[in-house]
Amino acid sequence: MPGDNALSLRGECRGLALFDLDHTLITFDSGGAFTRWLAERGVLDAGFEAQYLAYCHDYAAGRLDIRAMHRFTVGALAGLPPPQLQAWLDEFEAEVAPRITPTALALVQSHRQCGDLCVLVTATTRFIAEPFARLFGIDHVLATEPERDGQGRLTGAIVGEPCFRADKCGHVERWLAARGQVLADFSRSSFYSDSVHDLPLLQMVRRPVAVDADAALLAHAHTQGWQTLTLRG
Repeated sequence: MPGDNALSLRGECRGLALFDLDHTLITFDSGGAFTRWLAERGVLDAGFEAQYLAYCHDYAAGRLDIRAMHRFTVGALAGLPPPQLQAWLDEFEAEVAPRITPTALALVQSHRQCGDLCVLVTATTRFIAEPFARLFGIDHVLATEPERDGQGRLTGAIVGEPCFRADKCGHVERWLAARGQVLADFSRSSFYSDSVHDLPLLQMVRRPVAVDADAALLAHAHTQGWQTLTLRG
């Protein structure tokens, strides 16, 4: 039923639970939050956030060049010593922890208690996604992989395909294959997402769930009879 949080999984166990991050498990954009956090500390210049928001508008309009966005956002941190970046990420993780909603935490916990394999699947760059995975107790992260040089410093480039739109499907399939598994091995598979851009992966799983969905995904979910829910409470 639309709006039903559906935290009960009806006793079914040992499934696969995939979760998008931005505007799904969290009510905000993780990259934007980290950008703002760095700008407030003078690490990034005053105009950086405005350009980041322009990329976000391109994403909503379906015209985002994610590699260009990655070069701009992650490239701004290129050359930083890894210990400095990690120290900032640790501080950021502690600051955003209170912004995680109890409803979202309860959803993930219900899957974990059921014995499901829980995986964060996000276009967000890995070093930003991982703190949120820890906050939710999710052990596995599929994310856009940032390139690092021989000293472990960011370059701004992406390794392989970004974990974005239809490429999320490939990331999931390759990760499962490395474990000796395929999606069909799971009698129950779920993917939770807010975005119509995630339709390819939503259509792959047995139980697609539209979470606080954008208008296009919400319309599609109603047409297909998919479950919808909110995690904002």
